Amino acid sequence: MSTMQLYPADEALTRNERIVFNLYVASVLLVFVLMMLLGLTMRLAQSTWLGVPLDVFYRVMTAHGAGMVGTIGLASSVVMWFFLRKYVKLTLAIFAANYVLFILGAVALLAAVFIGGYAGAWTFLYPLPVHSMNVWSPHAAALFMLGYLLIGVGFLLFYLDAMWAIIRVYGNLGRALGLQWLFGGEIDKSHPKAVVASTMVAITNSIGVLAGAVVLVMCLINIYFPSVGLNALLVKNLTYLFGHMFINASIYMGVIAVYEMLPRYSGRPYPISRPFLWSWASSLVMVLIVYPHHLMMDYAMPFWMLVMGQIISYCAGLPVFTVTVYGALTNVYRSGMRWRMPSSLLMLSMFGWAAGIIPAIIDGTISVNRVMHNTQWVPGHFHFYLLLGVLPMVLALMFHVIGQRTPARASDKLGFPLYVFGGLVFVFAFLAAGHESTPRRFAVHLPQWLPYDQAGAIGAALLITAMLVFAVQILVGLLRSPGHADPARVTG
Repeated sequence: MSTMQLYPADEALTRNERIVFNLYVASVLLVFVLMMLLGLTMRLAQSTWLGVPLDVFYRVMTAHGAGMVGTIGLASSVVMWFFLRKYVKLTLAIFAANYVLFILGAVALLAAVFIGGYAGAWTFLYPLPVHSMNVWSPHAAALFMLGYLLIGVGFLLFYLDAMWAIIRVYGNLGRALGLQWLFGGEIDKSHPKAVVASTMVAITNSIGVLAGAVVLVMCLINIYFPSVGLNALLVKNLTYLFGHMFINASIYMGVIAVYEMLPRYSGRPYPISRPFLWSWASSLVMVLIVYPHHLMMDYAMPFWMLVMGQIISYCAGLPVFTVTVYGALTNVYRSGMRWRMPSSLLMLSMFGWAAGIIPAIIDGTISVNRVMHNTQWVPGHFHFYLLLGVLPMVLALMFHVIGQRTPARASDKLGFPLYVFGGLVFVFAFLAAGHESTPRRFAVHLPQWLPYDQAGAIGAALLITAMLVFAVQILVGLLRSPGHADPARVTG
């Protein structure tokens, strides 16, 4: 019996699933808006349009970085859960536990920052957390790390449940990835792309989260037992393996929305293929070994790792990116697709991912990295593919679920172009400033850098306005949607 027969492609949410889904969506939207406001605060402070004390600026920077990365991960996990549950039997209680642990972790992070005064950035790099020059206490640093640990445990539970559910249906993770078809044989066209992507994410980010858990426990021990010294280079490697994997997994979870939803709106099949399977299999390996490109300025690193990071930087993002964007464009071309909010957001996500990866690859070149890595070029590239790539994937699912089946409303016509325009102004202000060597993580800027800061602040304000429009539409739509709404019937 095929998987499709075992678990019909029915997206209808049960009452309990609807409750958990609504909690995720409402929390994600609330935290996104809050984190965006913190980001705007920083840009206003750097542009001298708002007076912010220096210690407060770095607290805001710490909360914004940690909160935004965690929330984009939580949002993308909703995408993975929503579509994967059609093909395998996931445990709703574990998905709910992931939510509870995330909320507890987020509260710990915010308390550490805004009550305890922790301002050591999301990286918590040793030995900074315990050598704060009395700006914050060791307890504040420990609370921050505990918050991360709680969030990581929640995600690990979710991934383990996903892998166990996949194994129960497909026998093993290799078959779920489609490895049996890499070198020949007739591919089962009904094999879901969502299962392939979810399997890859569950494997790789489980490793990343475990690396994060190890380094967090090491740092927590060091805080309260300073005699237990740590190897700073090892700590940094584990930290960036964790951080790099987490943010990449967010992209790969989000892209499941493209595979599952785009055919609904284009009215065309989007079947699996051998290049698709090869791209995900190769990315599984490369995404785990590319993180040394974050450490090219650490000359104590083994030389072969820096070479590997350089080479894989050019290769890691291309397989999945290429087959996804090419597949999306060919699926839409001359399809006569009716442009609704979900389909518009999905195509925006392809642009954001494609354009955002270019400055990332440029920065991955050692000769460029030596000059550009500690400039605003870096927040420029990751804001590009997060705000205009991953977040639109998540928003597309949210609009899909509330049933965007009616003609576009005035708020749609306002919100979408405002989001795109504000997002482009915001990210290009970062990239242009980075090109002029404006440093990142500086609260005070020189006069010649202020025009970029001011343009970025204007872009951020426009972006937040559009996000508020989206949030209101989605939340009202969730309240109005029937308890067993089934967006599977949507064809655009």
